[in-house]
Amino acid sequence: MAGTVAERDALKIEDGHLNNSLGSPVQADVYFPRLIVPFCGHIKGGMRPGKKILVMGIVDLNPESFGISLTCGESEDPPADVAIELKAVFTDRQFIRNSCVAGEWGEEQSSIPYFPFIPDQPFRVEILCEHPRFRIFVDGHQLFDFYHRIETLSAIDTIKINGDLQLTKLG
Repeated sequence: MAGTVAERDALKIEDGHLNNSLGSPVQADVYFPRLIVPFCGHIKGGMRPGKKILVMGIVDLNPESFGISLTCGESEDPPADVAIELKAVFTDRQFIRNSCVAGEWGEEQSSIPYFPFIPDQPFRVEILCEHPRFRIFVDGHQLFDFYHRIETLSAIDTIKINGDLQLTKLG
């Protein structure tokens, strides 16, 4: 028998589409070639109420910071609008969020009940899009809400990740 059970049952990327072990297409909302940081990937169809973005990874051993941004495209010049930028800063133990619309950064938010990230440990961040806001969950616990500053949710079609982490899964 060729291949192990794990190889046969694993999801595979073929021609930019995920396929399960039976070869039938699996609907994926985030397409990515490799989970290399810095990372930039497309969110199929953009954001909409009810859509969730999942980021799983492992914090580096001696981290300074890492960031996760949902943007309206990949443009650098002029810069794409940033619907939400999440930045974990380890020196200050802060999880900062902000947005940038038409080149103008909004008011930064930083209050959190606790800092959820630990060096050299895995984490799971979920960004749930609801009608008025994004709800951010870390390791299954709701940490905060961030109210939309960009009205056209479907224009939010790109995820960017950078900093001191290793990605293990996106969805």
